[in-house]
Amino acid sequence: MTTTSPAALADTIALRLTTPTPPPADRAWEAQSLATGAAGTALLHIERARTGQGTWQQAHAWIKAAAGTDISAATTSGLYLGAPAVAFMLHCAVTANEPRYQNALLALDRHVAELAHRKAEAAEARMRDGRPASFHEYDIFSGLTGIGAYLLRRSPSGSVTERVLNYLVRLTLPLRHGDVGVLPGWWAGHHPNLAPANVPAGHTNFGAAHGITGPLLLLARALLQGVRVDGHEEAIDTVLCWLDTWRQEGPAGSWWPEHLHLGELREGRPAHNGPARPSWCYGTPGIARAGQLASLARHEPERQHRYEAALAHCLTDPDQLSKITDTGLCHGWAGVYQTAWRAARDATGPVLGTALPALADALTRDARPGGDPCLLQGDAGTALALNTAARDTAPISGWDACLLID
Repeated sequence: MTTTSPAALADTIALRLTTPTPPPADRAWEAQSLATGAAGTALLHIERARTGQGTWQQAHAWIKAAAGTDISAATTSGLYLGAPAVAFMLHCAVTANEPRYQNALLALDRHVAELAHRKAEAAEARMRDGRPASFHEYDIFSGLTGIGAYLLRRSPSGSVTERVLNYLVRLTLPLRHGDVGVLPGWWAGHHPNLAPANVPAGHTNFGAAHGITGPLLLLARALLQGVRVDGHEEAIDTVLCWLDTWRQEGPAGSWWPEHLHLGELREGRPAHNGPARPSWCYGTPGIARAGQLASLARHEPERQHRYEAALAHCLTDPDQLSKITDTGLCHGWAGVYQTAWRAARDATGPVLGTALPALADALTRDARPGGDPCLLQGDAGTALALNTAARDTAPISGWDACLLID
């Protein structure tokens, strides 16, 4: 057992992250990154300021570091970089008692909306041409799913939010491409490592970060909030059916492949014979949380129970847990814990909740403050998950909406 409490360790990490270090001059844009820059680390201090564990002076230093240079709204921007990232950060910071960032946030909202329209236009043109997509079109980090997650918080009934949801519905329709035949609408025309490829060498991805469960998370969250577009329910059902088709069974319960190549798709079975590392980004935790929320949105308790059972088995299987090698949010203990904590809150039974103490202990035991300060794979994300473990309450700032697991 660990001797340091999650709260004490979170405090230790926060104290180490008091002063932002500017990125190199040739990488000034990195300050606007949720993944690796000041915008992401600011979320830790914003959450602590809002809970009274830290001060707004500490938070403002990181906010200023993230927003102190020209903010990009280029086509390469997304939830994790540029205007949407800074806007998400400011949205987490704005409260009735702390309105100082409101004007900047409103200005950024216009740029985010314009960016969403540009990305949607490009995606719609790609669809008309019958070409396969790329991660950057629809994923959480760079694509319309991530931007849509922000828009759902800021403008749930807005026309730009509607356009993003309509795009995601269309993304679930079959893609008919030349001699290859019918493919899932979210088929990516490149390798999982983003290397270019012809369509036969492309793949379909299951992960929350870059695959179809990211759009499923957004579609489910929107429907749960009462925000829907034509074909919304059918799109969710299409993805749930896909996940049902490719669910694998093993000694430790259900699991899903991270991705499939064309040969695997045609053979009807994945090349590997067991689950990969548990993670938010690609593994069972992120996929199961998406399935759970989608089942809730579609009022299917039996299906919801199956996803919760898959997650429970994953979280208690020593073989799977032994594959976790860091404490970050993306593919480490912090992401697994935060995802499991959110899933436990919505679960039909207590099983997921009983797994949380052991996960919190592993997160606390393996954390090594003093490494990378960033959110996604560094100390800031670890500290935020530790804070959830210590307080056992939902983040008051809503920071984990950037993972779409909230």
